Amino acid sequence: MYVILTSKPGQFRTEPVDGVVPVESYDYLFYGRRTTHFVIAELQRETKIRVVEETPPALVNHVPTKFLERFDTLEAARDALRRLASFGSMDLQLAQA
Repeated sequence: MYVILTSKPGQFRTEPVDGVVPVESYDYLFYGRRTTHFVIAELQRETKIRVVEETPPALVNHVPTKFLERFDTLEAARDALRRLASFGSMDLQLAQA
């Protein structure tokens, strides 16, 4: 089972914890500017993901993985990211990091 962790530089970052193993990472580029960082991770067991705010007071939230969309295969997770990176004629890119 796979999940996608999302981080928005300058706003928040999502950190993998024990039971969540990063497999691949991608940067989402909006007109050449990186706006989001995605990590496809293998979910080995139910746990809570750390979401850390990057602005004061830098709160930390622990979000149960049951709230994350799950994908049966790595390819299904990649397809979900590809769909995010295509919208009409806008300059959107998904670059492997």
